[in-house]
Amino acid sequence: MTTRNLDLKSIRPDFMSTTINDEMSSEERFQNLVLRPIIKFQKPLFIEVFKNYVKKHKSVFYELSIDKRVDYIENAIHKDMKFRNSIKGMVIGVFTIEEYKLYILNSSALNKRMMSIVKESLINNIQLLDNSISYSKVV
Repeated sequence: MTTRNLDLKSIRPDFMSTTINDEMSSEERFQNLVLRPIIKFQKPLFIEVFKNYVKKHKSVFYELSIDKRVDYIENAIHKDMKFRNSIKGMVIGVFTIEEYKLYILNSSALNKRMMSIVKESLINNIQLLDNSISYSKVV
């Protein structure tokens, strides 16, 4: 295995809360072995990127109720293609070559899984999206 592969895999958090078994689809296996660890690793970056996204959109997010904030996150992830592609790039950029080759075989289904996990991560950490709180202060 190349140094790049080893380096990329070594920085990812262990994410073995989900059992891997033979009955899993290839997409589910990729999600649990590759996407979830990368997204967990990139969570602080995603939070800051989303805060910047909100800032560039006149910070209306901070005036919304919690329910409307959830809707805002969902719309940003699902409807803003520029933002969506930026998030995808942050995940794909830390794939190994082998992982990328697997990803391109079924990128459409894997993109849906990827965006769903990122969306849930942002929603689950909505308190960190407050304008005055930075991720580094909480961790």
